[in-house]
Amino acid sequence: MSQPEPIRAVPVRHPWRWVAVGFLAVLTAMFVHMLVTNENFHWRFMFRHMFTPAVLRGLQGTILVTVLAMIFGIGLGVLVAIARLSPNPVLRGVSWAYTWFFRAVPRIVLLAVFGNLNILWPNLSLGVPFDTYIGKIFGVTDLHMRLFTVETRSLLTGFIAGTISLALSEAAYMAEIVRAGMQSVDPGQEEAATALGMSRGQALRRVVLPQAMRVIIPPTGNETIAMLKDTSLLIYVPVTTELFYQLSAIGSRFFLPFPMYVAACLWYLAIVSVLLVGQYYLERHFARGHRTEQARIRLSGIAGEQGGAV
Repeated sequence: MSQPEPIRAVPVRHPWRWVAVGFLAVLTAMFVHMLVTNENFHWRFMFRHMFTPAVLRGLQGTILVTVLAMIFGIGLGVLVAIARLSPNPVLRGVSWAYTWFFRAVPRIVLLAVFGNLNILWPNLSLGVPFDTYIGKIFGVTDLHMRLFTVETRSLLTGFIAGTISLALSEAAYMAEIVRAGMQSVDPGQEEAATALGMSRGQALRRVVLPQAMRVIIPPTGNETIAMLKDTSLLIYVPVTTELFYQLSAIGSRFFLPFPMYVAACLWYLAIVSVLLVGQYYLERHFARGHRTEQARIRLSGIAGEQGGAV
């Protein structure tokens, strides 16, 4: 009996793949040519002004607002998420209303509202409320029972108003992220911690939240990047110690706005790239236990299959 001829495997050809590669190569070459030959970019002017001391101070202000807004937003978001999962109906209702409001209102509108709160309250004071009305009852026309009074305009500066509004908005989104992460943990984990004598707060802090971090970290990294970009909205408050404000001011001063817009894109690309690297290492750190557990389950499954085959 003759041996069968060996199979001649012919690789599958993908002609359209090469057509797509050629098309993308042409588009890339056209884009690079436009960057090099179009004089309206004013590359020399852009690189000369995008590293000035004012721009660097604006960069520091942008990073500071991002850090502060995320710290307060994450902290408040954790509290709101715990309230959403609480058996207390009042806490659940209040936390739901909070997330509903701050997720529905755009951040630029919140910035405009908080930046003009001095219209509602020109002065803030600490003391006995309705002191003037109490004085009229007893016939005293100049009764003032207040410890101190401060102007809202001087207290609620653009920087503080912008940071507070961004933090309150971020807390609503972080509450949903944390709630989803906590619900991804097996309820038996909290029950076991409670059976060991832990309170609900200790179980959340020591058992539930550490395991939920694997789910919480990726969207939190995305929220941090979004917050960094949303700091450019502070130009409408306005906050002068902010990156986009300073770059726009330089462009307006020299009547060359577009090169400074490109400089803003380059700055944000650089900062976001650094944040993405940090997010990668955080995700890898908190995913270690999960990968180990998956490997253990996989090995136990293989051992069970081999035992069944024997």
